[in-house]
Amino acid sequence: MGSREQLAALARRFSERLAANGTRYADVIINPTHWHDWSRRIPELIDALDAGFTAAEQDGLPSVGLCISLLRTQTADEATELVQLLATLAHPRVVALSIDGNEAAAGRTGPRFADAFRRAGAAGLKRTVHAGESSGPEGVRDAVELLAADRIDHGVRAIDDPAVVALLAERRIPLGICPSSNLKLGLYRSLADHPMERLRRAGVPVSVNTDDPALLGVTLVAEYESCAAAYHWSADDIRSVARTSIESSFASDSSKRDLLAELETW
Repeated sequence: MGSREQLAALARRFSERLAANGTRYADVIINPTHWHDWSRRIPELIDALDAGFTAAEQDGLPSVGLCISLLRTQTADEATELVQLLATLAHPRVVALSIDGNEAAAGRTGPRFADAFRRAGAAGLKRTVHAGESSGPEGVRDAVELLAADRIDHGVRAIDDPAVVALLAERRIPLGICPSSNLKLGLYRSLADHPMERLRRAGVPVSVNTDDPALLGVTLVAEYESCAAAYHWSADDIRSVARTSIESSFASDSSKRDLLAELETW
């Protein structure tokens, strides 16, 4: 993706895939460190993607919010620099600060990035944290207590510590769970072993997600179907999980109201 036009076209194709999959809104995580031609031109990266998403939305395709992500191997200074840039840009397409990367390889990084996430919150950005996949429940606790996560990506390893499960349930911190991704990475052998339903029944808000759908070859519809079959979900259960996905998204309040109203008639 070397040009603005290529990025805009990429965003358009992504929106088309969302529409074909029945998705109405997506929070999309973009980590600039993975985009070598653009990692030092983040404003231009955001503008180019925004151009593609805006054109798609004008044609009736789903809305998208961008979550700009840190990599866990970055420094505290690099994290602060990114947050300051996002705060200065105040781009309406950017809805959140994220962090991702292999937690097992990077070690405990919550203390390193706590100040950057505090600054992001002060700047009006939401905060989403990749935790509790390659780390254990301690990573989930750090995401809540040190990074003030509005939502946690994955978070499934919270099940290994009842106190962390209770913390998530008490504070109503939603988990964006990607069942097929967890299975393909070998965290669990099957959906029957996967803790998603146990977490839900413990009062933790959970939603069904696809992680990297093109890479993994999954669709959101298929994820819902698999979970509904494995956990014997009723229509009300499916509606409840879908409601969590809307409520825990970083869509605008008006978009959430519209989607929730639509869900009630499903």
